[in-house]
Amino acid sequence: MRLTSARKAFLSRVDESAIEAATRKAEEGTTGEIRVSVLPRQIGSLADVAERTANRLGMTKTKERNGVLLLVDPARRRFVIWGDKAVHERLGEAFWTATADAISERFRKGDFTGGLVHGVETVGRRLAEHFPAGPEGHANQLPNDVD
Repeated sequence: MRLTSARKAFLSRVDESAIEAATRKAEEGTTGEIRVSVLPRQIGSLADVAERTANRLGMTKTKERNGVLLLVDPARRRFVIWGDKAVHERLGEAFWTATADAISERFRKGDFTGGLVHGVETVGRRLAEHFPAGPEGHANQLPNDVD
């Protein structure tokens, strides 16, 4: 994937290994899947881009339709949290708003890693409440790396 200057600059300011570790840990107690994606410049509304990205990453094909995507568009200085069908139905708008506000607060301070880690941890806790892992633990359906 070609790195745009905004994407390259953003990625130089985040600790991808910390985000990946947070994703692995957050998924331990749930059947849900969490992905973080940092986009090159995209055309279209961020909601549409999130839907396309979720499809591209296979998030709409998880067994329980319980994937969550934290999508960052550094060129626009925006991000969106996308939840697949089952997640969105159970968590509600207030959860998404509160989580986005907490991430935004950290981003405003320049703490991009902390914002994304906080978002992943928050989502992981709620996924564990609504989609707990069985006795066999979490069967990872998707990679944990930053896309």
